[in-house]
Amino acid sequence: MRTPRANSRERILAAAAEVARETGPGSLSLDAVAHRAGVSKGGLLYNFPSKAKLMQALVASYVEEFERELDKSVAGGETLLAAYLRLSMLKCEDDETASWIFSAMAEDPHFLEPVRQHRRRLLDRLKAESSDPADLLIVFFAMEGLLSMKLFDTTILSADERDMIRERLPRIASELRS
Repeated sequence: MRTPRANSRERILAAAAEVARETGPGSLSLDAVAHRAGVSKGGLLYNFPSKAKLMQALVASYVEEFERELDKSVAGGETLLAAYLRLSMLKCEDDETASWIFSAMAEDPHFLEPVRQHRRRLLDRLKAESSDPADLLIVFFAMEGLLSMKLFDTTILSADERDMIRERLPRIASELRS
């Protein structure tokens, strides 16, 4: 049985993320993305008329994927806060995510608007489920701080210190259920 091939749009987005990881911030080339995706440059431009549109779609795709994973976890019985922490901790360990997001920021800081909107929606959902908004904010921003240090490659914590935070945040979060 043949497995279905990803459509060209999905292949292009995957290729763009790979190229951004490899070339670094701001150096993403449409030619390199087209080559990596196995499409012509015209095919790439048909799906994404400009580099800006490609980067916007890449950021939006990242947000949509995270939200799908979050909703799937909640539907499976995990609390929203526990799912957010678990998925975010995985993102902190993922060496692949940060570079292409940074590439999008280098292209145009406005590309991060979907990320800001996603974070606002997520925080509102978390607050609605929390018995203690102040402690929730502390947990949320501790996790966001870890993610930001990863994104900007400014991690100052030792592996032991990161492990302490990864172990402690879920325990604190379990106490915040309403």
